[in-house]
Amino acid sequence: MSKNIVVAIDGYSSCGKSTLAKALAKKLHFIYVDSGAMYRAVTLYFINQGIKLDDESAIERALQDIHLNFHSRDYQTHITLNDEEVSEEIRKMHVSEIVSEVSALRSVRKEMVKQQQRMGKLRNMVMDGRDIGTTVFPFADVKIFMTADPKIRAERRYKESKEKGELISLEEIFDNIAHRDFLDTTRRESPLVRAKDAIVLDNTTLNEKQQLEFALERVKPFII
Repeated sequence: MSKNIVVAIDGYSSCGKSTLAKALAKKLHFIYVDSGAMYRAVTLYFINQGIKLDDESAIERALQDIHLNFHSRDYQTHITLNDEEVSEEIRKMHVSEIVSEVSALRSVRKEMVKQQQRMGKLRNMVMDGRDIGTTVFPFADVKIFMTADPKIRAERRYKESKEKGELISLEEIFDNIAHRDFLDTTRRESPLVRAKDAIVLDNTTLNEKQQLEFALERVKPFII
């Protein structure tokens, strides 16, 4: 390989983007960057600091105090917010409820995209999110756009939440997913859309192994 390879995986919430991206990065020995976790960490910081989403000056100041890092432990990628491990906390419902609103803010997206593009210059990378193939890395070598039936997505998320001991109903999760889909696809800044050259992966009926095989077949031509 004569240059760094970037694989961009975009798609709707709860489609398993992170699961696929992690597995693909591990298989290829690429670095994995979870862009969604970055926006969730920013959201958590705003919640903890009481930052109002309509207070642009407070948001600008807060962004200067947010330092995010990814690190690997036990073959898992973790994220720290100002040196504090927040990988579990950012997945809780109080963060999920407003992460789409936070990620739609122009100043937030501008700062996160800057950090993400910086990471892409360092190593071979797999990154997942909502606008990786359209805004962050429009010239990514491989672009995959993931989708799945909303009911299946809600059931998967419900199962994960139940295993973690979270008392959330399937109906609440389904409503949250529908709300996030609407916000993600209609926001002014970098809305969720399929890049023209992205390959669609509908995993409604696919297991994790089948999804990984699908992705590997698309990446192989670039690493041989």
